[in-house]
Amino acid sequence: MNLISLLSCLSLVLAAAAAQAPKPCTVPPLMTGGITVMAKNMLSTGKISYDAFAPRMRVRNYGTNGNETFAMDQLMLFNKKVYYEIDWSKFTCKKKALDASFIPIQVPPDAKLMGQVIMGSSSSWGMGVLINTWYGSLPQNGMYTSVFTETGCIPMTFTSYTPESGWITLSTFNWVLGLSDAMDFIPPFFCNKSKLEETEKPDTVFTALQSLAMKTKKVE
Repeated sequence: MNLISLLSCLSLVLAAAAAQAPKPCTVPPLMTGGITVMAKNMLSTGKISYDAFAPRMRVRNYGTNGNETFAMDQLMLFNKKVYYEIDWSKFTCKKKALDASFIPIQVPPDAKLMGQVIMGSSSSWGMGVLINTWYGSLPQNGMYTSVFTETGCIPMTFTSYTPESGWITLSTFNWVLGLSDAMDFIPPFFCNKSKLEETEKPDTVFTALQSLAMKTKKVE
């Protein structure tokens, strides 16, 4: 009888522990912040806007690729599976197919918890932030890890590897809830006549970010 009681108590403890384990969270619906992109010889930093309702994302970055300096402006419409490469110096726009199956600003529902830690220090209030690290697999033998805050589900860093795009790291910071410019997700007027380019397969977020950096005209 005592053994049965002990097993029952142990089951309750395990159930309570499982219930308290972090689960994939949902990011705030509208956010604006800063972003840094690192991949191979490329390093860029700038502004990001994200709308989880649609979903859609706008990235405006300046950076370097080897000895070249570049500017990039990219509008990703995941709901329409297209993205725009915008060149303000020429008022031109390219419309391309986008693989919307994976969005790094969100926690995938099938993500696995790697661990929960405090980034910084827990010695005093305000010295650290509780974060969850998630991991999972990507198509074509890829893998990823992502870090989100426990409170608020705010994205912090994302690192992935695929044979096609190699290693890429996205770091976000200074997030503010809401949008600073409601027009961020509206393509510029000169994109209206852009036709969808024919490609063998759609770009992912990662290949799109890298290809744009390679093709953007050098800033004088």
